[in-house]
Amino acid sequence: MSTATLTIDLDAIAENWRALDRLTDQATQTGAVVKADAYGLGAGRVARALARAGARRFFVALAEEGAEVRQALGPGPQICIFSGHMAGDTEMIGDLDLTPMLNSLDQMTRHLEALPDHPFGIQLDTGMNRLGMEPDEWAAVAEIVLPLKPELLMSHLACADEPGHPMNARQLANFHAMTDGTNVPRSLSATGGILLGPQYHFDLTRPGIGLYGGMPFAAARPVLRLTLPVVQTRMLEPGESVGYGCTWTAEHPASIATVSAGYADGILRALSGRATLWAGETPCPVAGRISMDLITVDVTHLDEPPRELDLICPEQTIDALASEAGTIGYEILTSLGPRYTRRYGGAQA
Repeated sequence: MSTATLTIDLDAIAENWRALDRLTDQATQTGAVVKADAYGLGAGRVARALARAGARRFFVALAEEGAEVRQALGPGPQICIFSGHMAGDTEMIGDLDLTPMLNSLDQMTRHLEALPDHPFGIQLDTGMNRLGMEPDEWAAVAEIVLPLKPELLMSHLACADEPGHPMNARQLANFHAMTDGTNVPRSLSATGGILLGPQYHFDLTRPGIGLYGGMPFAAARPVLRLTLPVVQTRMLEPGESVGYGCTWTAEHPASIATVSAGYADGILRALSGRATLWAGETPCPVAGRISMDLITVDVTHLDEPPRELDLICPEQTIDALASEAGTIGYEILTSLGPRYTRRYGGAQA
């Protein structure tokens, strides 16, 4: 089989959720962010594993994502929509019992007119300037909205991955100023905010990347293994080159393995000449450019030609790979393409 295999450890995802849950006190609920198809790993399978671990509140970006998670979980767990109540979402929100996080006066008007008795939350802008009501906007409607008992008041930290960044304290103060005394459950922190400490936890946390083995949660269990099959191995003489642009030339007799995957599968072209694949615990450098469907790898130092090589594994995490590409683990995860054979491991598979 020439299709690469992405193995996803559902037990590791569940244990990462439990570990992050243990970092907060019993009064703080721990939700789970499963947007973008659970960061590319399969929202339905991941959400079910997290529900079995104890998660009862899930967050997605879009109503359509919420529909997929509702289909996977059935009735009961709350599914919150970060993008709020967009035009055209009303029927889906109402029929599937989704909870929009309203971001503006327009969304609030749409929701209260179309679904007056349906649950909602409010997203507040505490300084990120991306989504949510700004302080003046919120102050103008808070007395009207609070008697309607929103499910949640939430905001999002811009710099939680940098514990010493002054923006964290600034946003925390702004959040207090906008929400103290409201008697509504509050949420400020995703994974990075959880690690900032109890003053950032409030009533609910929303871990995302930490569930999937990414930084800044350094204690996370690895979740993924991406294994690429070797299609062909060839010997090169000194002076022969490999791949588009002839960017890699053999300086001595070399054995080159061609593996089945490329930038069409989310393996960024920026990794050309930089990435490392692994034969067990032995590193094997990429030779030449990453192309659409194929990657060439120098395996001269191996005792025998490999049948497969790993790109993501315990020896090379998503963040280590991201560093080589000049990006972040989030992009590595969410770029993983549809051609992989996805295999789910662990007792919860």
